[in-house]
Amino acid sequence: MAEETALKKARRQLGWSVAQTLQRLGQLARARGIAIASESSMRTLLSRWENGHRAVGEAHYRSLLCELYGRTPRELGFVEDDELNEGADELRARLHVARSVDEATVELFHAQIEGARRVDRRFGGLTQLAALRGQIEDVERLLRYGVPAPLRAALAGALVEAATLAGWEALDRLALRSAWDLHETAVATAREVGSASRLAHAMAQQAMVVVDLGEASLAVDLVAEARAVGAGASSRLLRSWLAAAEGEIRAAAGDRDGALRSFDDADELLPEDPREPDLPFLFLADGHLDRWRGHVLASVGEPTAIDQLEQALQRLPSDFVRARASTLVDLAVASAAAGERDAALAYSREARRVANQVASDRQLRRLRALRLPG
Repeated sequence: MAEETALKKARRQLGWSVAQTLQRLGQLARARGIAIASESSMRTLLSRWENGHRAVGEAHYRSLLCELYGRTPRELGFVEDDELNEGADELRARLHVARSVDEATVELFHAQIEGARRVDRRFGGLTQLAALRGQIEDVERLLRYGVPAPLRAALAGALVEAATLAGWEALDRLALRSAWDLHETAVATAREVGSASRLAHAMAQQAMVVVDLGEASLAVDLVAEARAVGAGASSRLLRSWLAAAEGEIRAAAGDRDGALRSFDDADELLPEDPREPDLPFLFLADGHLDRWRGHVLASVGEPTAIDQLEQALQRLPSDFVRARASTLVDLAVASAAAGERDAALAYSREARRVANQVASDRQLRRLRALRLPG
């Protein structure tokens, strides 16, 4: 039997049929203003690509498929261009560009990442992941060719934030290898510049990737290391977030009591004003910590989960659409566990609508696994 192509494997991992894939590809092409073949011709093309009978040679099809699946060209088996010519003239140009980095350049990168963060939570990562990868490559290239020392740490901080955000988006698209690699970029960069808060955050998120791999016990060890890194941080917000992250991962590993203790720690550590300008990637205000606890209560089958989640949903800001999808899935899970079939059906329908809206393959996978009571 011929080995399954990377392109077909990516579609199957997302649980999409050929018809669903073609529909989404058409929608994405129209949104991008890119002309593609008719649906019947696309069906033939996709079949030939997936079966390895024809390479995806056209650049616009490669670009669309990478964005649609949330994978890199290498992950989809596309032939990548050779590395850029490293001749003397090009090297000289890159060195001059890197030395021209100033505070305005660093602020621009941070502003781009904050913009991506806002778009992500409202619309999901379907349109942002490719753009973030481009920003990451730009910053990595600048750092590689000698950014002036006074600005290097600040620019590296932007790289860490971009990589953790892109890694989380990749996880939401179920591109687990990409999610791991992007977080590894964040971890390595944070270590290089000695940013304990960003390092702990990246390590904890990376541990959640391991949970989705089905290795929750290993993830417990990884998140414990992250908490150890962040233990000396002055930020109570960071330590609260890390405690909650450990609680989620312990729940996934079946450690109910440990999970609830971690959330007790998170509640105790949460500052009165859970917002810090220096940590724009942490969200525990406006009921986010309560929503997170509700997720864990639902995952361990606690009957109080429904009330917790319904109250948190009412407090959730309207722009956190992906978070809303996750909370609705949690409510469907909790209602099903409580034997409330009608409520579980209602929440699952709304969850599916919102999850499709933000292209959250991770939440759609949870919905496919939902078992309704008889």
